[in-house]
Amino acid sequence: MRKLSHEEIKAMRKSLIEIKNFKRNPVYAICENIRSIYNVGAIFRTSDAALIEKLYLTGYTPHPPRKEIEKVALGATLSVPWEYRKSAIEVVNELREKRVKIFVLEITDLKRYYWELTKDDFPLAIVVGNEITGVSKELISIADSSLEIPMFGIKQSLNVAVAFGIAVYETVKISMGNGILK
Repeated sequence: MRKLSHEEIKAMRKSLIEIKNFKRNPVYAICENIRSIYNVGAIFRTSDAALIEKLYLTGYTPHPPRKEIEKVALGATLSVPWEYRKSAIEVVNELREKRVKIFVLEITDLKRYYWELTKDDFPLAIVVGNEITGVSKELISIADSSLEIPMFGIKQSLNVAVAFGIAVYETVKISMGNGILK
């Protein structure tokens, strides 16, 4: 075994031109009132890696063009379809019209772990919220369900970008395993 060189890895990747016409995973993401520019950059980069359908930045979430986002995103703002919208509620309503199910990544009284998703849950949107207060009560009240990442230690939550990474990759894995996208 040997580590591949940067050039070898780059040769295996899609170009910006190719990515525009590539079939994407049936997963949307909504960032509601994220504070950290660096979390936004990390979410862009993970969204590119998971080839999600679209990323929505809402409320006071920082959005491109910002050099701090680009520093972390490493070009993913060009490969991920994204849009800034003032209202996350409007985005949810529009996605619902497309039959997209809305899942808040939050600890709620209706506990559902991400691995319990089925093919009937797709297409879906994962909503992540503010680093301190989480997803707003308004959004939780209109969501179809919540997704929870189990916490086995003393902490009750993960960094929003880390939690998003876990949830989006597990969601993509489930969609691919159910034959939704191959």
